[in-house]
Amino acid sequence: MPCVFCKIAQKEIPADIVYEDETVMAFRDRHPIAPVHVLVIPKKHIGSVTEIDGGDELLMGKLITTAKKIADDLRISEKGYKLLIRVGEHGGQEVGHIHLHLIGGAPLREEIRPL
Repeated sequence: MPCVFCKIAQKEIPADIVYEDETVMAFRDRHPIAPVHVLVIPKKHIGSVTEIDGGDELLMGKLITTAKKIADDLRISEKGYKLLIRVGEHGGQEVGHIHLHLIGGAPLREEIRPL
């Protein structure tokens, strides 16, 4: 059964898409934590960073270069932004499909600490 992000990539579930090509898609987070909060995903299902293999290196680089392009397009590059990949339960990963958070548009705090 496909995961929610695979369904978004296959356009079975609507999303506010800000970028798409043959290998990646980016869409606005439904629960943003900043004025700009975009998720960049590979269209290929990869559950987590722990599942990346050598054949995925270019695709993982594509996630970062796509995030940079979107940050430029949304005019948040000059003042800065964060890129975040959560991995597993302790890392706060909620969807079992690797995704890169592009977060910006306002000053951001550093709140990463154990519960």
